[in-house]
Amino acid sequence: MDRRRFLKFSATAAATLAAPAVWAQSYPTRPVRIIVPFGPGGPTDIPARFIAQRLTENLGRNFLVENVAGASSNIGTVQAARAAPDGYTILITVNNLVINPSLFEKVAFDPYKDFDPVALAVAFSSAFSVHPSVPAKTVKELIEVIRANPGKYSYASPGLGTPSHLLGEHFRVAHNLDVVHVPYGGSGPAITATVSGHTPICFASITTAAPQARDGKLRVLAVLSKRTSSSMPEVPTIAAAGFPGMDGDGWVGVLVPAGTPKEIVALLNKQINEALALPELKEKFAAAGLDPIGGTPEDFASTMRTEGERWAKVIKAANVKAK
Repeated sequence: MDRRRFLKFSATAAATLAAPAVWAQSYPTRPVRIIVPFGPGGPTDIPARFIAQRLTENLGRNFLVENVAGASSNIGTVQAARAAPDGYTILITVNNLVINPSLFEKVAFDPYKDFDPVALAVAFSSAFSVHPSVPAKTVKELIEVIRANPGKYSYASPGLGTPSHLLGEHFRVAHNLDVVHVPYGGSGPAITATVSGHTPICFASITTAAPQARDGKLRVLAVLSKRTSSSMPEVPTIAAAGFPGMDGDGWVGVLVPAGTPKEIVALLNKQINEALALPELKEKFAAAGLDPIGGTPEDFASTMRTEGERWAKVIKAANVKAK
């Protein structure tokens, strides 16, 4: 057992011994930190803040969102993995949790051993977008434009190894396109780069793309999902645009450090599922292009395993590696 896991095991043992006293005071007795390992404004941050507000209102203590962006979410994820398993640190993150171990030569966390799943909160689609100055109204037209101008075009993504990035690489490799990937620190910065014209093509969440598209600052060519987006139903799916097999949803999940008391996990799961079922929350999520999921910790654990295997295959096929 390495030193980090030994210390965590010791902390878990101490928490177990202290459990009766802790529960006599009723969790939570102080503010709870929610780590979001991406910048503000993206598909991770939006549901995290909705969930934090709901937990604060129902449990009587502040649940505070802290954006700890960097290294394709690894910095914030490691902080959460090393936190005490006492219920006072929560991680809300996306598929990167299970993608990064295949992407990086080494990461300082194990998504399956260092965390206990709480709930799969929402799913979201990526948008395939371009700046309005790009002379393409469809995906097919964009491919023709890129092929006619090799090396001229680049695409933005929310960061190395995000589902949006991997979908972009999958598309690039499948069609042998000479286009350069430019990673940003979240969907918000990626969309901003495309809106400003710095990076003319963008693969990022529909959550951040939709408002810019409605304002005419961005043109969404397709939604990279099997279903149309509730926030932009007029935009075709990538399959409807003529490119089946190029889809893949992102998701936002809630986790705690491994060894967190099961009573706390159960309480958080119950609160989150109840919040996701609220009509007003469903309406807010739909407007943001987010689909509430919910379910048990076991459901989320199964999704994590399936997604980890699926994206590992994409990474290998596209030969994507973090540098």
